[in-house]
Amino acid sequence: MEYFEITGGTPLHGSITLQGSKNAALPLMAASILHPGRTTLHHVPAIRDVDVMIEILENIGCTVQKDNGTLIIDAAKAEHFEVAASLGERMRSTIILLGSMLGRAGRAKMPFPGGCIIGMRPIDIHITSLGKMGAVFEETDGMLCAVTDGLCGSRIHLRFPSVGATENVILAAVYARGRTRIENCAKEPEIAELCRFLREKGAKIEGEGTSCILVEGVSHLRDSTYTLMPDRIVAGTYLFAAAATRGEICLEGMRPSDMESVLDVLGRMGAVYENREDGFYLDGRKAINPLPVVCTETYPGFPTDLQSQLLATLCVARGRSVIRECIFEERFRIAPWLNRMGADVTTDGREAVIEGKAHLSGQMVKAQELRGGAALVIAALMAQGITRVYGSAFIERGYEDLAGDLRKLGAVISKKKAER
Repeated sequence: MEYFEITGGTPLHGSITLQGSKNAALPLMAASILHPGRTTLHHVPAIRDVDVMIEILENIGCTVQKDNGTLIIDAAKAEHFEVAASLGERMRSTIILLGSMLGRAGRAKMPFPGGCIIGMRPIDIHITSLGKMGAVFEETDGMLCAVTDGLCGSRIHLRFPSVGATENVILAAVYARGRTRIENCAKEPEIAELCRFLREKGAKIEGEGTSCILVEGVSHLRDSTYTLMPDRIVAGTYLFAAAATRGEICLEGMRPSDMESVLDVLGRMGAVYENREDGFYLDGRKAINPLPVVCTETYPGFPTDLQSQLLATLCVARGRSVIRECIFEERFRIAPWLNRMGADVTTDGREAVIEGKAHLSGQMVKAQELRGGAALVIAALMAQGITRVYGSAFIERGYEDLAGDLRKLGAVISKKKAER
């Protein structure tokens, strides 16, 4: 097993350029199979989830060329609209292929979602919504199978503004007969990115960024080229790491408008920041203030994907903080590992109470999912001594070069392989 070895206690300092967005890249890659032609994507992150999606697209029949952050996907010969269990179980985002496959071929087969173990992530919203458009589902030998003899535009009201379900309905609606109205939809920037990308290909979509998206079905799409947005979760991870280590950093390419709730939390913690010509600057050299209550919410609220990083940072705040996780269950799995490092974190269901300590101590800890793994790296950066974070593969699902970026900022971190 590979691990990160980190010698803590060094404030982060310097400038790095942000990678492209994982949560935008995967749905855009899935969307590429709608068009039996070429899609070119720039600023694609070199992460494990993207590599898995490339394998899936190639198994479907697409040709994929990968070169220094650019993907050229040709879906002209896509005909095998099934995701192998060995691939689909490696990440949850395979479910986003459902809408594209039904739109392109009228059929889809895939395993139930894999990826991170962070509680229940039901896909009933996907199934119910696509069912209203004419898809029929069944489970066969542990695989999700879907067919349709033609999707029809419909009024879809999501019982919860699920990002994945919103994306799937949008993708399915592109070729559906008539108009699809998606109510109570997700407002995340990555949803807007998908809509802009599809419009570049000739889709008729409006309303992204609001709670109601309208899609008018079209008969065909066209070849297109698109550059992905920066990854706001990676940006948030580095901003919290800077605050945790009492450092100051500049992130090139960050879009502050996508991160207002995160910046509000950082400001309440005592960080000072400004958007400059050369990037987004954060000064975290002041002691960290505790936060009475922070609740995770759907966008534009504080993102659940940064909850673990915030939790780790608050372990050295000057007093008591409370975090309420309102999106996913079991997303406090890092608490025992943080306590092993000397933190004082008590969890009760969806609430965590953090009593700030003067410092943490280096230990051997283990990442069990993507964002929790990144949070353990943050804890290691501010701890005294050496920490080994095992399970680096989880972290590499979403971070292009975490160790390399942190080294550029002055951290003492290396990736090693455990001896058997």
